[in-house]
Amino acid sequence: MLKRHNLMCVTGDMGSWADRSPLHDAACYGRVLALKTLLDQGACANLSTIDSVTPLHEACLGGHAVCAKMLISAGAQVNARNIDGSTPLCDACSRGSVSCINLLLSHGAEVNPSLITASPLHEAVLRGHQECVDILIENGARIEHTDCHHGTPLHVACVRGHVDCAKSLLLAGANPNATKNHETPLHYAAQNNYTAVIQVLVEHGANITALNQNGKRALHLTAEDSEARQLLFYVEGHVESLKQLCRLTIRQSVGAGRLEYLSSLKLPDLMLNFLCHR
Repeated sequence: MLKRHNLMCVTGDMGSWADRSPLHDAACYGRVLALKTLLDQGACANLSTIDSVTPLHEACLGGHAVCAKMLISAGAQVNARNIDGSTPLCDACSRGSVSCINLLLSHGAEVNPSLITASPLHEAVLRGHQECVDILIENGARIEHTDCHHGTPLHVACVRGHVDCAKSLLLAGANPNATKNHETPLHYAAQNNYTAVIQVLVEHGANITALNQNGKRALHLTAEDSEARQLLFYVEGHVESLKQLCRLTIRQSVGAGRLEYLSSLKLPDLMLNFLCHR
């Protein structure tokens, strides 16, 4: 039986301050019955710790969708910010919780909160949660958002070697030649000898001769005798096919924001599949 706690909160949108409440613990560990009891006793759904962490942050970070739904029903702010500016959606993406992400989006969570640090999309890519990446893109996530630490989400995918996330971003129109301190996604993939990622980047128009801040091409950043170096050496020594050049030109002309309409063009299926990288 839960002991009744004095969890009254001040009125207003921001809730009150607490170091860490039983409500936070219940949300963090997915204790549905305890959470319900506390809310029924009058606990504030927007109760904040000194770091501005709300119970909804905790529920989403733990991937506890039932708890998150209960908190939202009790008035929890879906776009609450912690001390780092992260929202519950950022935490749900970090966890890879599709159910929490869909719940938050259905209740008005901002897919592109104003942040200079990792966006929800960055968080999902950072941990290789491709399904979450696809959901965010479908809901309008900005694929070129740059944060102060990682660069674009594509940079993150390439430095972590998450090839499926890189594919999703590139298919949505991510710029394969975006730079972060003169480093392109290809430079990051080459530094880590991620051959599969390099292959995907090249297929989507990555500039293999781009120089980083030290004047080095991606080839120079790979390990000697590695598959990554062999691949880049081969690519540098061969001219791209006319078919590949046409695909790149068409996709660039259509633009990132309209690539989804490619499949509606009145073209043979074989050609459409090629244009859409199917």
